[in-house]
Amino acid sequence: MSNPDSPVLSVRNLGISFAAPGGWTSVVRNVSFDLRKKQTLAIVGESGSGKSVTALSLMGLLPERTSRITGEILLAGQAIQGMSEPELRAIRGRDIAMIFQEPMTSLNPVLTIGFQIAEAIMLHSGVSRTEADRRALAMLERVRVPAAARRMNNYPFEFSGGMRQRVMIALALACNPKVLVADEPTTALDVTIQAEILQLIKSLQEEEEMSVLFITHDMGVVAEMADDVLVMWRGDQIEARATDDLLRAPGQQYTRALLAAVPKLGAMKGRSAPLPFPDIDMETGAVTAAPARRDTVDRASATLLEVSDLRKSFPIKAGFFGRASQEVRAVQGVSFGVRAGETLAIVGESGCGKSTLGRCLIRLQEPTGGSVRFRGQDILTQPRTELQKTRQRIQMIFQDPFASLNPRRRIGAALAEPMLVHGKAGRAEAADRVSELLEKVGLSREAARRYPHEFSGGQRQRLCIARALVLGPELIIADEAVSALDVTVKSQVVNLLMRLQEEMGMAYIFISHDMAVVERISHRVAVMYLGEIVEIGPRLSVIEDPQHPYTRKLMSAIPVPEPGQRHIRRNLSQTEIPSPIRPVDFVQPERRWRKVGEDHYVLESTD
Repeated sequence: MSNPDSPVLSVRNLGISFAAPGGWTSVVRNVSFDLRKKQTLAIVGESGSGKSVTALSLMGLLPERTSRITGEILLAGQAIQGMSEPELRAIRGRDIAMIFQEPMTSLNPVLTIGFQIAEAIMLHSGVSRTEADRRALAMLERVRVPAAARRMNNYPFEFSGGMRQRVMIALALACNPKVLVADEPTTALDVTIQAEILQLIKSLQEEEEMSVLFITHDMGVVAEMADDVLVMWRGDQIEARATDDLLRAPGQQYTRALLAAVPKLGAMKGRSAPLPFPDIDMETGAVTAAPARRDTVDRASATLLEVSDLRKSFPIKAGFFGRASQEVRAVQGVSFGVRAGETLAIVGESGCGKSTLGRCLIRLQEPTGGSVRFRGQDILTQPRTELQKTRQRIQMIFQDPFASLNPRRRIGAALAEPMLVHGKAGRAEAADRVSELLEKVGLSREAARRYPHEFSGGQRQRLCIARALVLGPELIIADEAVSALDVTVKSQVVNLLMRLQEEMGMAYIFISHDMAVVERISHRVAVMYLGEIVEIGPRLSVIEDPQHPYTRKLMSAIPVPEPGQRHIRRNLSQTEIPSPIRPVDFVQPERRWRKVGEDHYVLESTD
């Protein structure tokens, strides 16, 4: 009979190597830990530290031909190494399950959500399809998917990012595993959705008495979720301690540097102008305060971009003739202005319309109505040739870097192409400019010879930032430009954007869910909800004195890297944002703005 106090998962001297042209390359060395019943252990570190590879080895998901694992992995006393693929399939989902970082690539796009969960239940439990469907529905209800019975027959693309992550949790927990491995499950989610997912995992852990291995680079999430923390750096385990002890007095220089690099909401209290992040030396832990930057906004100048009553609707066609009786009001009557050298941050939950708004500004999606004036010219009425010239001056950094890079083109060619197409440089000059930009975003000149798949997610995001800077634009629309980056790289990229703004006078529309980054980089903040801006004003006013209930909800959902957060319970909504679907003849009620401070306005009605 097994000892009830024995670890559910035990790892001893884990080493992982990958095949390389010159032999084997070691990526993880001498990692050891125990995970006990109902315990949450967080593995933290930057990209390349080996934390995700460690998680994949626990699941037996590393390719056998090109990887080599040494040491010992025991799941409930049973060795994982040496198991055949059928044996591994038998324990995955039943004994140990995993939530992956990107649910859209982990769910089968051609199978319904209900079938995918039921399939796992049938495989491990041997029950009938009817019983599996019943259990799948119960699981979706447990993870608070609204209208679960109806949505059983939906496909992954029909869910928002937050709801897809809930589906992934339902799939992972469908067979009541003893151990849940959560690999960056909230990195790409908005703050309120992230808070709901974290609360959900904690609740289900208590109900199922489950052990959780939580992999993240967000120290705020660590403080809220973990009992203990294991810190990894360049493939090595450098520190393992209780969470509160580590947050109060980290023992290693790298851990101190990692904590110092975490953006903290409230660090800018009382300061009206943006301020770069401090420079953190990850080798020594030394922190150098950022110098104050000059005000880049010329308030006497004309508005660079002026948006008035912008609207975007998507028709929902139904019936034999495909007539639209309803439509999604993605953007409703949005108005704002941006001056040269200014950063306007747009924040809100997934599905609020902020990314659609960004695309409409440069007509990557055609707006339904309104006007967008850049330097006095209405972009929405420009012919295609004029629009191309305008797009040289307005660039966009997209949310998904891999989808926006051509997988068949080398990075050097992809970055040089805009300069060559628009006649801005010859080939030699373009190559020099590409090398310069790669170094500015923290990559080597040799990166120009590589393909997108050879870079990590964070590196690909930096490549997209470099591409946006190629033509020297006056305005950059950054759609979650730093959401996929580690804290240290995130601060470096934000500082880069701010330095370029100071040098070149560029303006930014910064779409983000990271309020701590928004606090650092922005001059003004606009909060979106259900396609509308519900609050807009100077960053200092909006963040330190939020007036709209939804803005206050956003602020309260942010995890903070402070001791004592482990047992926090948030009073959060368990449903999605209300539907933006309206009848095509729906007339929007008149909106009234209330002035609550200098240039600070709040929408009074959101009915």
